[in-house]
Amino acid sequence: MAARPRPLVMGILNATPDSFSDGGQFGGPEVGAAGLVIRGLQMIDEGADLIDVGGESTRPGAAPVPEAEELRRVLPVVEALAAHTTVSIDTMKPALARAAAKAGARVLNDVTGLVDPAMVAASALFETTVVMHMRGDPQTMAQLTAYDDLLGEVCATLTAAAARAQSAAVWVDPGVGFAKDTAQNLQLIAMLEAVAALGHPLLVGLSRKRFVGAVLGLPAPGDRLFGSLGAAAAAWRRGAQIFRVHDVGPTRQLLDMLWAIDQADPTPGGRRSADPARASG
Repeated sequence: MAARPRPLVMGILNATPDSFSDGGQFGGPEVGAAGLVIRGLQMIDEGADLIDVGGESTRPGAAPVPEAEELRRVLPVVEALAAHTTVSIDTMKPALARAAAKAGARVLNDVTGLVDPAMVAASALFETTVVMHMRGDPQTMAQLTAYDDLLGEVCATLTAAAARAQSAAVWVDPGVGFAKDTAQNLQLIAMLEAVAALGHPLLVGLSRKRFVGAVLGLPAPGDRLFGSLGAAAAAWRRGAQIFRVHDVGPTRQLLDMLWAIDQADPTPGGRRSADPARASG
């Protein structure tokens, strides 16, 4: 197997009361941004390479958040964490993207795939843009799961979105869980090699999602760690490079182990090691 870069872990930091898994768990009116910043620093200690800050839930059926409220939720968190790590801003609003870039965010994560020309312009303010495949919006996407060619549409949409981005780098996200049912999510993960072949680093968001619960019979998102890790391992084997997750520590360990194995020299007597300093261990 050809050597690959070490996988990146993107920690999910939801500055929202209604996100599907951890909404309100680390921040809220009673603590303001302080709890979120503490959680972000914890994720850095657990091995996160970057932190994805979002102030509006994109779970199926989620209600839109007014721009002023989203700004209030995320900007202090972005500014505080940008002094410690790479910060990604997860937003569908161009004005918020611009404000987050000014506050220090270096990655734009747009689940709509830069369909808004104003978001295309905002992407020029970032080092990296993440473009994702989604149909409709959080209110309608659960009803938009009929495809003639799931993989073909995902790849075509991502190719077009990546071409619109004005940042120096582009990552593509196939949008597992967005306008796809359980069977389609599994099919898409099984075919990720085709998405990786588009030529951009491949980001996946699989953590604690509904399809994991459907497969394993686990209705509570917090119970889906092991299923999420299994999905992450499958995605790594099929070319994923960046993993957007809630459970940073376990995911970091899983991916580092897989990566270290992949770096090992498979030839008889081979001595190559992913980390020479620890080769004797």
